[in-house]
Amino acid sequence: MDTRRFTITALLTALAIIIPFAVFFKVIIPPFTATLGSHVPMFLSMFIGPWAAIMVGLGSALGFFMNLGPLIGARAFMHVFVALAGSVLLKKGFSFWAVVLITAPLHGLLEVLVVYPFVDYNAYNLFIITGVGTMLHHCVDAAISYVLMKLLNKSRVYYFAGV
Repeated sequence: MDTRRFTITALLTALAIIIPFAVFFKVIIPPFTATLGSHVPMFLSMFIGPWAAIMVGLGSALGFFMNLGPLIGARAFMHVFVALAGSVLLKKGFSFWAVVLITAPLHGLLEVLVVYPFVDYNAYNLFIITGVGTMLHHCVDAAISYVLMKLLNKSRVYYFAGV
């Protein structure tokens, strides 16, 4: 990894750690929580490569663990796997929106699996609130990421191919 990509990875990781502390717009419908913008570093890291995606996912898990506790930190740890899958798909030539649509159900399922042992089994809370809620949050943050990537492409700070 070259110095530029390494630096951008470090900045995205720092952003992923800070977002849980800095963003005040949160949706909380137990067992689901959503922090607006928390997936943006994850989406951006997918374009840098698999190692960047893993690092940013770990940063996200650390930030949420420190701010909101172990369960939310464990949910955020799933960003590692979602970002890694997205990065591999981008390397294989999938478009950004195809990656978003493919990884959304994976993201929702992984978060359902994380909360399952800790909630009273209620299919509605588990699959609709947590699973579908996560997928919707994933897509909203993807739209924010897309706009940001378009702006960054115009500024020539970093070029996100296929956006």
